[in-house]
Amino acid sequence: MDKILRIDVGAPGGPKATVEALGEYAGLGGRAMTSIVVSKEVPADCHPLGPENKLVIAPGIATGSAAASSGRLSIGCKSPLTGGIKESNAGGQPGMYLARLGYAAIIIEGEHDRNGGFYKVVINESGVTFEDAGDLVGLRNYAMAEKIKEQYGDKVGLISIGTAGEMRMLAASIACTDPEFRPTRHAGRGGVGAVMGSKGIKCIVVDSGGAKMRQPVDAEAFKAGNRKFVEGLRGHAVTGEGLPAYGTNILTNILCEAGGYPTYNFKEGVYKGAEKISGETMAETEKVRGGNPTHGCHRGCVIQCSGVFVDKDGNYVTKQPEYETVWAHGGNCGIDDLDTIAKLDFMDDDIGLDTIEMGVTIGIAMDAGVIPFGDAEGAVKLLEEVGQGTPLGRILGAGAGITAKCFGLERAPVVKNQAMPAYDPRAVKGVGVTYATTTMGADHTAGYAVATNILKVGGDVDPLSSTGQADLSRNLQIATAALDATGFCLFIAFAILDQPETFQAMLDTLNGLNGSNLTADDVVELGKTILRAEREFNKEAGFTNVHDRLPRYFRREKLPPHDVVFDVTDQELDSVFNF
Repeated sequence: MDKILRIDVGAPGGPKATVEALGEYAGLGGRAMTSIVVSKEVPADCHPLGPENKLVIAPGIATGSAAASSGRLSIGCKSPLTGGIKESNAGGQPGMYLARLGYAAIIIEGEHDRNGGFYKVVINESGVTFEDAGDLVGLRNYAMAEKIKEQYGDKVGLISIGTAGEMRMLAASIACTDPEFRPTRHAGRGGVGAVMGSKGIKCIVVDSGGAKMRQPVDAEAFKAGNRKFVEGLRGHAVTGEGLPAYGTNILTNILCEAGGYPTYNFKEGVYKGAEKISGETMAETEKVRGGNPTHGCHRGCVIQCSGVFVDKDGNYVTKQPEYETVWAHGGNCGIDDLDTIAKLDFMDDDIGLDTIEMGVTIGIAMDAGVIPFGDAEGAVKLLEEVGQGTPLGRILGAGAGITAKCFGLERAPVVKNQAMPAYDPRAVKGVGVTYATTTMGADHTAGYAVATNILKVGGDVDPLSSTGQADLSRNLQIATAALDATGFCLFIAFAILDQPETFQAMLDTLNGLNGSNLTADDVVELGKTILRAEREFNKEAGFTNVHDRLPRYFRREKLPPHDVVFDVTDQELDSVFNF
């Protein structure tokens, strides 16, 4: 990848594309690219939906190659949800196709004339063209994908927004198509879809045509490293057994057993209906109906933690809902019906919404008495209001924090205005530290302490004790920032944390691909560099250590069944970024 594509949506006569050399961004990919570009080029005090913000789309360093499980795509900007820097990560095919065309990044910038309508961007070996997207405006992601397929076939990649992105909702996601050309893989968090909508881009079609897979500089070293890397992934209990068999929803029973499964808008730590919506039950349901619990979100994935959920007649409904989605729309809302959860997952993907943000938001609406907990039909109706942009739908589409304010609730499980995912920070305190301190707003993936607190991967830190949690979160946030730059799936972390030889194999694969000499120390320094840039951006945007805190009720209210509160001190939270 040797070039950057800039798209100026405010150019006279319509959007204009220019291609430039990497320059100071050489060697960067994924989150490193998005965060460094945003920190250098976006005024931290700008309005996220204004002309000064930029949307950066960047394949990872290994994306587009034959490296296993390396197809991730990072999308970054100033977040309209948090007001800070944002990197949101997605699987699917588009990242791989962009990388094969040689693009290390797309930078969408400038001021779009709202009266000028929306555009479709087409990128192929011949260059970049812009077409009026009037026929796509108002379409949700699945219907739009069908129209694109009619024109371009299903061998292209599609990056798109649904109606939520058009309406610039703060919970709006950006969809990427999977190998079957379904818009199921989403850069969900932080409202990145609203920024794409503010730039007047409805979709980006990436046609790699005859572009070949990226070739390694040292083919033998790459091949040997990748082979050992695959062996490590397949030989680990999580990446080789649990995730392929049950998907990420294997965590439902595990978190309930640990007492860290947030239920009824974070009131309890165990859900009585967990067995009905567990990963084991979901996988068996899919098999009986003719679906598939084992599927890759992009070609070349060896973990295969995705799946295909079908209805009772064997008809496709949605991709296998992730654990966080099953929790958000399920146990968090008191809904124990897999078919309803699958329908809500489809609607989120179709409208173009973050499933975590929307599930937490609906839970807040239930807590406020808009509908009762457990009202499955009511939850579907609320989500449809978001898709239609009704007044209530606009409130819900603005996310959990704003919805709680509108209904006068203190109980808003958010940090930096972003909804907490599926792990209660009182019973999984390492991830609580991550929620509080990450630059991204509450985000489990930024420093997945659940691995060590609950799964005992990479060590064992007692989830109920405050001891060691700041150190754990710090180390994981550094490692994750670097991993997000590579294009490898985050789930490889389970194997590389437990198996030093698999971590080395990953380095050997990267070095063989790029002709580099990365060491473990280099990986750590890359992670620190990314975090420093993000922290500095947030500081300039007005964030202080006061914002690196959980809502006070997590320190005040005890969580059953362990009757624990979040008791990591402010001093410990402030020590996370002491490097």
